[in-house]
Amino acid sequence: MNEIYLAIGCSAAALLTVVFLARSVLKRDPGNERMTRISRLVQVGANAFLKREFRYVAVVVVVVAALICAAPYLKPGIALGWKTAVAFLAGALMSWCAGYIGMSIATRANSRTAQAASSAGLRGALSVALSGGAVMGMSVVGLALLGLCLIYILFKGDPAIVNGYAMGASLVALFARSGGGIYTKGADMGADLVGKVEAGIPEDDPRNPAVIADNVGDNVGDVAGLGADLLESYVESIIASVAIASVLGASTLQSAPFAIAGAGIIASIIGVLYVKFFGRQRPQTALMIGTYISAGLTIVATWFIVQHLTEPREGYPAMGVFYASVAGVLCGVIIGLTSEYFTSSKYSPVRNLAASSETGAAVAVTEGMAVGMQSTAIPLLVLAIAVVLSYRFSGMYGVAIASLGMLATTGMVVSVDSYGPIADNAGGIAEMAEMDPDVRKITDNLDAVGNTTAAIGKGFAIGSAAFAALGLLSAFMKSTGVSLVNVAEARVMAGVLVGGMLPFLFSSMLFRAVGKVAFQTIAEVRRQFKEIPGLMEGTVQPDSSTCVDISTRGAIRGMLLPGIMVIAVPVAGGFILGVEGLAGLLVGAVVTGVMLGIQFANSGGALDNAKKYIEEGFHGGKGSPAHAAAVVGDTVGDPLKDTVGPSINILIKLMCVISLVLAPLFVGG
Repeated sequence: MNEIYLAIGCSAAALLTVVFLARSVLKRDPGNERMTRISRLVQVGANAFLKREFRYVAVVVVVVAALICAAPYLKPGIALGWKTAVAFLAGALMSWCAGYIGMSIATRANSRTAQAASSAGLRGALSVALSGGAVMGMSVVGLALLGLCLIYILFKGDPAIVNGYAMGASLVALFARSGGGIYTKGADMGADLVGKVEAGIPEDDPRNPAVIADNVGDNVGDVAGLGADLLESYVESIIASVAIASVLGASTLQSAPFAIAGAGIIASIIGVLYVKFFGRQRPQTALMIGTYISAGLTIVATWFIVQHLTEPREGYPAMGVFYASVAGVLCGVIIGLTSEYFTSSKYSPVRNLAASSETGAAVAVTEGMAVGMQSTAIPLLVLAIAVVLSYRFSGMYGVAIASLGMLATTGMVVSVDSYGPIADNAGGIAEMAEMDPDVRKITDNLDAVGNTTAAIGKGFAIGSAAFAALGLLSAFMKSTGVSLVNVAEARVMAGVLVGGMLPFLFSSMLFRAVGKVAFQTIAEVRRQFKEIPGLMEGTVQPDSSTCVDISTRGAIRGMLLPGIMVIAVPVAGGFILGVEGLAGLLVGAVVTGVMLGIQFANSGGALDNAKKYIEEGFHGGKGSPAHAAAVVGDTVGDPLKDTVGPSINILIKLMCVISLVLAPLFVGG
């Protein structure tokens, strides 16, 4: 139990860091009246979306909690009921609070980053943007681990109850990621296609009525949505390890994940503070060094934790847990670097993609899809090797610990990734407020680094999702007594086929939702350009609130059906196919989901950065035919990388955790 209290102390340290960083951001100068007004519009739009989203999600959460409470009446004697429902509600609440806190500071850090770029240069802007992003990162790990520890203590570590915490976090994450993704990409596509392609005005031009909605989307999708995504992976990696250890009857193995997670929090705090206080004139170098410091310190701390906590297990060496953890860390690093290679303009895939834009949009999109498909090979091979090694080191428990090793530094990863949207918003404010062009150059520099770190973060997210899903699947099989998934058995094969289909059906729903929002946004932007006298001349302000409302309503409508489907399918699969068939369904979903997630994220990232590479002056630069083709490619890639790809991560994890929580209903059915 001492390890649990240690983890609580580390969570408290993370939340104190949140207070320190939030205060440091809010004390900075928000800029002139025009900058403050624009920032305020973004804040109001983001809050309006989250409040409306909360009302719909809360209904779903309450209904699911009520069904969990009613489960013992359906099958008397099972380990479900009000206690599991309480854990479920706690997980949902912590996920929502982390997203709200992080987004609230991010929407206030944007104008302050732009002002810092004007007064203090690159280093000052980096400090503000990173501090704003780190509020999200530290909120995620601090609240997630604190809530989990309290639930664990309150219900004496009962896995059937504690698993409900992960289910609550996953459910909120699905709606936050998919809803935020639909919002941000629908608004972004509308702003780009009408403003940049049809009207020929710059990105973030104040005359474009969809620009504010686009900036709001950066926060609700890429800050709050990302935080919810990795929060659930973080929680699920801990819970999968604890659940497997509980089945094995190993008490010290059950407490080790809490200590490792706590060590990762302290390491992440050190990494963030290093970048904030010692980051110099090269932002990417500083961010990567901070990330490596966090990972290195976590590995060292894990070695000491394993020495004191784990016990030798029959058939496995005492240090197997440590080796499995290192395998997970290295796997995450390799996947992240692979994503950077395929999406950064420093390397040949994106440069070749930019060159192909000279022949038109169709060839650019085709090449972008090819880049994403090619990028799946190395991550999948690395994941396969890491799974085999971690299993050899410590069995199914080793697979779960490898997932935790990859996710222990979630605080640092989310901090680095969330800083990107803040820098992007700062650039938009600099453009709309007509600040000195040198300010935009600084924010563009930070934004370019943010694109690279975002690509690494997306690779990390899908890799961690795969490992977390495998850990949860292992826990599900252990808890239900399924030792072998036999594909020769008809129900198992049916489950594999249905599970393999689900990521495609889920993706189609989200693509269509983005398309509907974009269609309505485009129509509204065209209407305003045509009907509002003086708008194109810059003598009157556009009606931004209408575009914000279109994106909000479209995102809410678009996220509900896919979310309900993800909840319903594993429940129906468990009752119809049984535990073996449900295991097959989960295997099919994980296999196709991981590949689609990687391909979509990297295709979208490559198409985005090919456009930016051309905007730097290559292949004719802005206004050239290659640039027009690349803009079309970027709009195709936007929902790939920021809506569908990240949401697939949550699809596979949520299905696994629902199956784990409801496993008692399916056993013997």
